[in-house]
Amino acid sequence: MLQTFLKAKLHRVTVTHAELHYEGSCAIDGELLDASGIREYEMVHIYNINNGERFTTYAIRAENGSGVISVNGAAAHKASKGDLLIIGAYVQLTEKEVDSFQPTLCYFENAQNDSGVGVSDDALRARNKMTGMKSAIPVQTADM
Repeated sequence: MLQTFLKAKLHRVTVTHAELHYEGSCAIDGELLDASGIREYEMVHIYNINNGERFTTYAIRAENGSGVISVNGAAAHKASKGDLLIIGAYVQLTEKEVDSFQPTLCYFENAQNDSGVGVSDDALRARNKMTGMKSAIPVQTADM
């Protein structure tokens, strides 16, 4: 039996572009794809922190080191420049594979909870510099 698990996550990246009339669905800085293990054309799930939209699309490679996170095509209706996103990829594992598997979790502490209005394109892209990686999410306590 196969079960589906989180493979990789880009946590709190900032949308740098929302391009309605562009082929491809979510362009992600190539260095971030490589670090996370997300492959070009792989299905990704996108969760928009700003507006609650959740949608599925696929990743395409943006220029290495560019900081680009571009939501393209029809998906551009679901995200705006400056929005914070969680981008996740999933993997199917057998019962045997589950015990030794660890996801790749990439964090972006430079993200800011603003609309990005009045923020330069360079400043938005700079927010997408990875600040840390983990292989597990801490246990959530009851006293949050």
